[in-house]
Amino acid sequence: MDVNLRQLRAFLTVAELKSFTRAADLLHLSQPALTVQIRNLETALGSKLLDRTSRLVELTRIGRDLLPAFQRLLRDFDATVTDVREAGSGRRGIVRLAVLPSFAASTLPGLILATRRRNPAVDFVVQDAIAGHIRTMLVSEQVDIGITGGDVTTDEYDILYETTDRLCVIFPARHLIGRKRKILLADLFDLPLVLTAVGTSVRAVVDAAFLAAGRLPNVTCSANYMMTAVAMVRAGLGITILPQSGQEVRTAPELRSRVIDEPAFARRVTIVKKKNRTLPPVTAAFVEDCIAAMRLGSPD
Repeated sequence: MDVNLRQLRAFLTVAELKSFTRAADLLHLSQPALTVQIRNLETALGSKLLDRTSRLVELTRIGRDLLPAFQRLLRDFDATVTDVREAGSGRRGIVRLAVLPSFAASTLPGLILATRRRNPAVDFVVQDAIAGHIRTMLVSEQVDIGITGGDVTTDEYDILYETTDRLCVIFPARHLIGRKRKILLADLFDLPLVLTAVGTSVRAVVDAAFLAAGRLPNVTCSANYMMTAVAMVRAGLGITILPQSGQEVRTAPELRSRVIDEPAFARRVTIVKKKNRTLPPVTAAFVEDCIAAMRLGSPD
């Protein structure tokens, strides 16, 4: 016979109240049913735990020895159940996500702050990474959701939301390109460009646009991080191409930004999870917040 939680709870209640009558009332059991619970527990353990007379209930020596361990066991179980219920309601848990650096540096901090103000018991583990690394972390389940760029295959991922982010040129205030009414791909052919590294979603868009026109970009430098690309532009190494949503577009007052007036210069941004995986409730709620923010900021 196995020991179960009802038996432990029955024993602890009788031990505390030293009365089968009061314990039965508290547990909403009949006295015979409570007696059966105690008897089954003693049978499962092979030891008598309570000495009972018509007036008195006392713990046996073994009962006294087991009491602290049973109290700790039940307390830990109740705490675990409470934590799971809190997690199930979205009030507690850890949101594990991997996001594009542009989103991590702009929209994400405000969303995290709003969530923690509502539910201080929600924690976040954030990985800011390029698109390829985000997908790798999703597949290996290091994170539960990703906010990534570029094309996403639906055989490995579930797409939760999709939008587009137009690309801009970032250039010094006195650069000649700022005088143009519209900035087109042909305007970029012969200019020195500071681009994000191969493997980033922005670089994939830029390379594809140039390739479709039968040209290659004149890359003077490449950088993993957008702030590095901005710093290189400030140093006079060329102009750069970054997403319109990126905070880096607005961090240098001596630089200017203009949207590139070509349909090809837009990257797809998606919220994804690993296919056929159920998100924790706290993460699913945060995804809804991300979708709302992205819809609000969408140019469409």
